[in-house]
Amino acid sequence: MPDFFGNLLRMLRGPRGSDVSFLCHKLLSERGEASQTAVAQEVINAYQGMPPDKRLEFYQMLCREFAPEQPAILRAAADYQRAPGPATLSALTSAVEPPRQELFRRINTAVHGTETLVAMRGDLLALIEKHPELTALDSDLRHLFRSWFNRGFLRLERVSWQTSARLLEKLIRYESVHEIHGWPDLRRRLEADRRCFAFFHPALGEEPVIFVEVALTKGLAGELEPLLDVRAPVLPSDQADTAIFYSINNCLPGLRGVPFGNFLIKQVVTDLATEFPKLSAYATLSPLPRFARALLDQENTHGFTRDRLQRLLADFHKELISAAGRKDSVDALFHLLKDPVRHRQVLIEPLRRLATAYLTQARCGGRRCDSVAAFHLSNGARLERVNPFGNLRPYGLKDSFGVTVNYRYLFDDLEENHERFVRQDEIQVSRGLSRELHAVAKAWHTPGDKPAGQKKG
Repeated sequence: MPDFFGNLLRMLRGPRGSDVSFLCHKLLSERGEASQTAVAQEVINAYQGMPPDKRLEFYQMLCREFAPEQPAILRAAADYQRAPGPATLSALTSAVEPPRQELFRRINTAVHGTETLVAMRGDLLALIEKHPELTALDSDLRHLFRSWFNRGFLRLERVSWQTSARLLEKLIRYESVHEIHGWPDLRRRLEADRRCFAFFHPALGEEPVIFVEVALTKGLAGELEPLLDVRAPVLPSDQADTAIFYSINNCLPGLRGVPFGNFLIKQVVTDLATEFPKLSAYATLSPLPRFARALLDQENTHGFTRDRLQRLLADFHKELISAAGRKDSVDALFHLLKDPVRHRQVLIEPLRRLATAYLTQARCGGRRCDSVAAFHLSNGARLERVNPFGNLRPYGLKDSFGVTVNYRYLFDDLEENHERFVRQDEIQVSRGLSRELHAVAKAWHTPGDKPAGQKKG
């Protein structure tokens, strides 16, 4: 078989056989399955051998030479307008679809085709900010991946200490929320009161797509350290009543923006409920990765302007200026935040209010600032509790001044919560946060403003 493909490649190579543009056009023109697979492999080999600057040229070539033809789109649209029906709609759909998508489908037929395309998108995403003209190419890949990586193709597996060392090493490498410090740390995360689950795709072998770490606890956990302490005693399973999802990791940059997490959480909850019937609550212990950045940005008119901060901090004015030796509460806040742990008692309530405002009111670039919040809220979770100083590790203090948040999944309410959030931008909030929510809404909005949606649970 290798000799067959080798001979086939030699036949296909003309004087321009090493030119990747020529190979891509050749791949689209081939009709035989064996020929397509052979040329697809040649495209993959060419891409893998490209230096970074040549890869940029390759992406630009795909955008330029494999875009849909505007005249064909206009003709097909006119035909559909004159005679709407299945035939003209099909012709319009074909005209609108970029030839790049069929090219990617054919590349996917080669050995490691899916793996290469995922890696290609990962490389592409690193360039888009400086080269926005590549956005269309990214849209094509993301469109295809949403089909290729849908729930029907994914396999859920529990990861345990008996799992292969090769996969365990990957978990250590891919953990991006709470770094795993070697094998003892990983082993504690896989003890009897912990669970780890991962999704796999058949085209990627033992490469995990996404994984989640869960702690079985007694009551809702607001602090991270007891969950990550390698010396923490193992909780007997019959004492656990709550499952805390404390780390969710997308493993492959090329699959960013492809929704796996909602499937993963729902499947894991089903498995946990079967294994531990006494569990009565399912919640997260989540970071606020951009809270500190948003709080310090007073230029964002939809965020923490100085006037808003003054109003939000009004109830804590005396304590703040006394602790900081400043006359202005905003100046006092930022002074104390230079060493938040030292001023913990003074900052607890101000941080709770500011974090609640960040999650329910602030906007960055026209959308909610916190992507973690948007993920869980769009999945139907409710905002349950804000925990000042829930993460005292250096990265937690840097990103969010130590604040963590719980989102709770109440499965009878998921669908309604999802619809309200997606359609009306309405957040479901626990009754325990109602007082803070009222204070935040009152301080955030000036007369005539329309408050952002929220609803008490």
